Amino acid sequence: MASKSSLLCFSFCFLFLCQASFAQLLGAERQQIWQRLQQQQQHRALRSKTECQIERLNAQEPNRRFDSEAGVTEFWDATQEQFECAGVQAVRHEIRRNGLLLPYYSNTPQLIYIVQGYGVHSTVFPGCAETFETESPQSRQGERGERGQRHLDRHQKVRRFRAGDILALPAGVTHWTYNDGEEPIISVSLIDTSNQANQLDLTFRKFFLAGNPQRGVQQQILGRQQEEASPFGTRGSQQESGGNILSGFEAELLSEAFNVDAEVIRKLQEQAPERGIIVRAENLRFLLPEESREEEEREFHGRGGRPINGLEETFCTMKLRENIGHPTRSDVYNPRGGRINTVNGNTLPVLNFLQLSAERGTLYRNAIVAPHWNTNAHSIIYIIRGSGRIQVVGNAGRSVFNDEVRRGQLIVVPQNFAIVKRAGEEGLEYIAFKTNDNAMTNPLAGRLSAIRAMPEEVLMNSYDISRQEARSLKYNRDELTVFGPGARSSRQYA
Repeated sequence: MASKSSLLCFSFCFLFLCQASFAQLLGAERQQIWQRLQQQQQHRALRSKTECQIERLNAQEPNRRFDSEAGVTEFWDATQEQFECAGVQAVRHEIRRNGLLLPYYSNTPQLIYIVQGYGVHSTVFPGCAETFETESPQSRQGERGERGQRHLDRHQKVRRFRAGDILALPAGVTHWTYNDGEEPIISVSLIDTSNQANQLDLTFRKFFLAGNPQRGVQQQILGRQQEEASPFGTRGSQQESGGNILSGFEAELLSEAFNVDAEVIRKLQEQAPERGIIVRAENLRFLLPEESREEEEREFHGRGGRPINGLEETFCTMKLRENIGHPTRSDVYNPRGGRINTVNGNTLPVLNFLQLSAERGTLYRNAIVAPHWNTNAHSIIYIIRGSGRIQVVGNAGRSVFNDEVRRGQLIVVPQNFAIVKRAGEEGLEYIAFKTNDNAMTNPLAGRLSAIRAMPEEVLMNSYDISRQEARSLKYNRDELTVFGPGARSSRQYA
């Protein structure tokens, strides 16, 4: 009897502990959901600074170009209503061979898609350990042939990238890029000025740590607000020198802060303005782990062998790159239509912090992406190759865009505006940046569409059509997202 009582008491205790643990888990989950909702509310509140009254969209090309010593920087007009509505800006870089995009940081997160070329880059996180060591022999001392000392250069990780990669850059971290390949690097960047990480206004600010950028570059980066208020906002004075952030400090104060001669500081501050923001850096070489097994990567776990802190566990080792250009990594594939690959907070966790994602589409000749809308994000579409037709329809049922698009053009599709894409005779390739880390689409046609999910009777009464017509509407397309050309593909698409 006593044994049964003990067993019963143990069972009650076990159930109580399980219930408490389950409640604790639910509480933690609820806390995470609440924090997520608060973040989204802050996100929406910042985006609501602009009013979206879109009557017509335009496929645009960059309207300003600034040459540097080893490359070109091009800007889209950030004052256009569609950019202001979405709270984004866009920049395209061309970095020629041996070109170095000078170190900088910005007040907004960015997604960079590598259209062409390959190279190396580094994103420098503050407070993170220097996990790489590079040894290089110094000049020999004297004439006795003594063994020269070896200098140890410690730095944060240098990463390689190639065409098809998406690079995620958080706000406020230093970044630089170098082209050690044979062909120019061409990249297009989405700049999310209305992101919650930006606690200023909806203006993109780029802070260079080196160089002497042209005044015109600085004005275009700052946008219309700064240009209108600037005393040198005229087009004729764009070639005047700007300056990096070190230029604004007193040389003597920086000399003491760095513990170097004042002459060294002046060299940092007084750099030639004609070099621009992409400079030529000859024979800049890096030993990367994937290139040489002799490279020693040493993880520092704090002095005295103390364990690494939470910052190093999260940000310092965070993955910042994902390739979405290779065919084998496609999420949707139709042998008759093409493929689509996406990257979001699930596949690249840093995007959860940036609240951004991307979609890479490759459409074959006359293929169609199902008519759809983005339920929780704006979509900024850049045409990589080929041509095609895009139609966008707003909430009033009127077309706000219906035109051919071609390589190099960019179009902003606001949240919930319906869109359909059809490739031309040469096919169509695009990259779509989206302002949500888990952007979702809702198709109108196809196997998983809103139309197919409705009962036939609802469709019959909604559209005043017969049952056979309702069934055709639901089942004539059994594909998912990318449709191959059908029997009507030879007709004019309207």
